[in-house]
Amino acid sequence: MVRGAAIIAWVAMASAPLLAHASGIDTVGAYAGTWETHIAHFKTTYSKPRSESATLRNVCWRSAGYFACDQFVDGLSKTLIVFTYDKQRNTYHTYAVPTDGSAATSGTLLISGNTWIYPWQDKDGKKTVYLRVVNTFIKADIIRFRQEFSFDKRHWTIASAGTERRLR
Repeated sequence: MVRGAAIIAWVAMASAPLLAHASGIDTVGAYAGTWETHIAHFKTTYSKPRSESATLRNVCWRSAGYFACDQFVDGLSKTLIVFTYDKQRNTYHTYAVPTDGSAATSGTLLISGNTWIYPWQDKDGKKTVYLRVVNTFIKADIIRFRQEFSFDKRHWTIASAGTERRLR
């Protein structure tokens, strides 16, 4: 149900006015750098209580219509994340390729001001479960994030929440 490293990977994003100089695919440049991450997981249907911390280093580059980041978690390369941008729909698409050879995943990124939302859905038996990661930039170098799930897209349960701080 939870996308593991992909969840950690998608928690460091921003938008105008914090990155007023960036637009389109360049906006995801906010991802570059080294981040200290602290996450609290809560007891829910899909999560168990625990805490974790990690150092994320995103080595990023732009090539024509793509923006990519090789994400290192505590010094080990874990995921290559490729972003594309659909200007007509003002929507970003993400493709996470794990280094362990397991299947790549894809998703959508919706940006509204300093809030970036990664929505997706899954099945639990016959029930559809809606999930999302919500990132809010407090400052250009501080992100508050949470992972939530819902069965109706109106009532959301927080499964985890945390903060990221850019170190460099």
